[in-house]
Amino acid sequence: MSQFDTLNFTRQDYVGGKSTLCTGCGHDTITNNIINAYFQSGVNPYSVAKLSGIGCSSKTPNYFLGLSHGFNSLHGRMAPLSVGVSCANRSLNLIGVSGDGDSASIGLGGFVHSLRRNVPMVYIIENNGVYGLTKGQFSATADEDATLKTGESNPFSAIDLCALALEAGCGFVARSFSGDAKQLVPLIDAAIRHKGTAVIDVISPCVTFNNHEGSTKSYNYVKDHKLVLQELGFIQPQQEITVDYEAGEVIEVKLHDDSILTLKKLENDYDFKDPLKARQVLFESQSRREILTGLIYFNEQKQSIHNHLNLSDKPLRDLSEAELRPPQEALSEILDQFS
Repeated sequence: MSQFDTLNFTRQDYVGGKSTLCTGCGHDTITNNIINAYFQSGVNPYSVAKLSGIGCSSKTPNYFLGLSHGFNSLHGRMAPLSVGVSCANRSLNLIGVSGDGDSASIGLGGFVHSLRRNVPMVYIIENNGVYGLTKGQFSATADEDATLKTGESNPFSAIDLCALALEAGCGFVARSFSGDAKQLVPLIDAAIRHKGTAVIDVISPCVTFNNHEGSTKSYNYVKDHKLVLQELGFIQPQQEITVDYEAGEVIEVKLHDDSILTLKKLENDYDFKDPLKARQVLFESQSRREILTGLIYFNEQKQSIHNHLNLSDKPLRDLSEAELRPPQEALSEILDQFS
């Protein structure tokens, strides 16, 4: 089945189940952008396979492309899974959704090696700098000296997943903000058409509020009164954060907890085919504590894993036993070498 079939799909055919994430979560905005990008691109939803690991971000494939195939893997194992899926059935259009914990911590090795192998897929990282399912501890992408609402300061340097993707040889590297549909939807559209791994690191604010001092519903209050049954929290609904700014512009985005994100959009004349320039602008933006957005690096000449391994055009799952097994003459020749 072709990736781009001219069938009469409606936008509703690209929608999934109802989200169970916190109201106002940036991940839900990314989901809407994915739906719009795949619908506008005319991708056949039946040709898509959605892959994920563990975390808030890895729940989101349930919320888009309900007609597509899907597999929710172990924590940090989405990237290795994509290699097997792609090699078994290269006709599938893969999209993987991961988080900063899933890809930058337990899954870091798999992330790097999938980029080296250049698996044809859209690889979206929903990056909020915390572990949202386990009370908001710092993840490996949290900035050094960043603080939690508890006042705890992060003593470790951040892993820049875009810089790491460049170092691993990825041919499509981009960063965006969950609320910037004008930028993110075209990036996803371009990633769909890329012949290798297309990494999009999307900054996606977490709207979860920690328990505050003085609340009679807080964890500390309940613990002090010896009535602990389980640790509970309260998630305050918030409005989604959206932005609209021009190329080359720097803006400050105020989040729900009053913290500030500084975003800078790449200039229109930026040369995204220069790997040295890509490394330079990432380093400079990191030193200024700016989040650089846009297509950072693109190399359309990079060969995919299917070319490197000279894999059959026919999906491995469709090959017969006779096609998979070497002929008797070849086996005899191999055995003769050991006699």
